[in-house]
Amino acid sequence: MAPFSLRALAPYLLLFAALYAGFGVQSPYLPAFLAEHGLAPELIGIVLAGATAIKLVTGPAAGRLADRLGAARMVFAGCAIVAALSALGYLPAYGFWVLFAIALLQAAALGPLAPLADSLVLPAAAPPRNSTRRGERRGFDYGWVRGTGSGAFILGSILSGQLVGTVGLAAAIWLNAGLLAAAALWAPRVRALPPRSDSNADPAPSARHIGELLRLPAFRRVVVVAALILGSHALHDGFAMIRWQAAGVVPGTAGLLWAESVAAEVVVFFAIGRSLLDRLGANGAAMLAAVAGIVRWCVSAQTAALPALALIQPLHGLTFALLHLACMRRLAEAVPPGLSATALTLYGTVAIGAASALLTLASGELYGAIGPQGFWIMAALCAIALPFARRL
Repeated sequence: MAPFSLRALAPYLLLFAALYAGFGVQSPYLPAFLAEHGLAPELIGIVLAGATAIKLVTGPAAGRLADRLGAARMVFAGCAIVAALSALGYLPAYGFWVLFAIALLQAAALGPLAPLADSLVLPAAAPPRNSTRRGERRGFDYGWVRGTGSGAFILGSILSGQLVGTVGLAAAIWLNAGLLAAAALWAPRVRALPPRSDSNADPAPSARHIGELLRLPAFRRVVVVAALILGSHALHDGFAMIRWQAAGVVPGTAGLLWAESVAAEVVVFFAIGRSLLDRLGANGAAMLAAVAGIVRWCVSAQTAALPALALIQPLHGLTFALLHLACMRRLAEAVPPGLSATALTLYGTVAIGAASALLTLASGELYGAIGPQGFWIMAALCAIALPFARRL
């Protein structure tokens, strides 16, 4: 087995950098762009919720297609091109139905990109099974590549914020299209390795397997805790940029605030998350995430003053990254190995995807009715999660 080399790593770094920078330049500013193009908060919520929901369908479908054809690179490139072209459709579009259709089209193409990118890098990064001898690594640490993606997201948010402040919100759309096109053009250059075989993996979850999981109290609690705490981010993700700009925060500074939260996520994932988890346990870490969510959303409900925002944005490292690590550890401890793939699929679909879609839809109504006071509801969701987290 060939030892690790920078030449082998570089194509994956470039792919993840282009992809996640593409996410970073647009996601903070899309709600504000939709508002600028005539949508009320309630309609923005519908657009964002619909986009989240359609990803739950297209992501797995594209993955199955890539596996069936043995062509993950080509499926990735095709989806990225469609996403780039549909992004450009935003620029001349006005009115709910046109913007909704464009958002659904782009989201359908965006949904498979991160999982497909992971499917390309994981076989190259994974070490051989049952081997710890030096020189036998199959490649490199996945964390190096994913960390590059998170760093690119941060830089993309900062760059986009500076350009939005200078030339307007359309800059975020142009940057998104360009970076996604770059990812599409680069994908065929990435080496595609066959995935590791796993004789214990179940090819498709069945009703029997789902029933077995739902009978596990620990699994049910993980889903509830993740749905409540991760779902509580919906109002922030959809309307924080609109809230900040209304309070006088300039786009460049808003981009820095968004980047600050992602930087905290990176620090937790790659520096302090494991030590916190070892010290607190999965339940203690989940409780800390819930308390951090209560603090974060209570402050958000009361003020958009820049010093307060700068202080609470790093709490994202706890409310998202630490919670995710806690849930992953608890699932690894509680779920039988033969059901792990099914458990992760349900966790991602129900706890993250469906809850986020429903709460994004509700957030549009909330923000339209009571504005930033809706963050009190998000804080309440985290408070409800606390007793479940304690028993995690």
